[in-house]
Amino acid sequence: MKIRTLFFGIAKDIVGHSSKIIELKKKTTIGQFQVYLTEEYIDLKGVNNFAFAVNEEYATSDHQINENDTVAVIPPVSGG
Repeated sequence: MKIRTLFFGIAKDIVGHSSKIIELKKKTTIGQFQVYLTEEYIDLKGVNNFAFAVNEEYATSDHQINENDTVAVIPPVSGG
């Protein structure tokens, strides 16, 4: 299953890409995908409270990801 993944902010810096096609062997939820990402990119573990969007809509951890979905990884943002 191929998922187009977009990385923003510090996630982009850690991963080294603004977008990447990630191929998984089985269907997954956002929660499972987050675990996969933190195992693949260990430095992501240090960033708390990522938000995820699937096809431009915010998604909860139990949201099912489908083939060819676009998932955005959005780190916490602070203002000033």
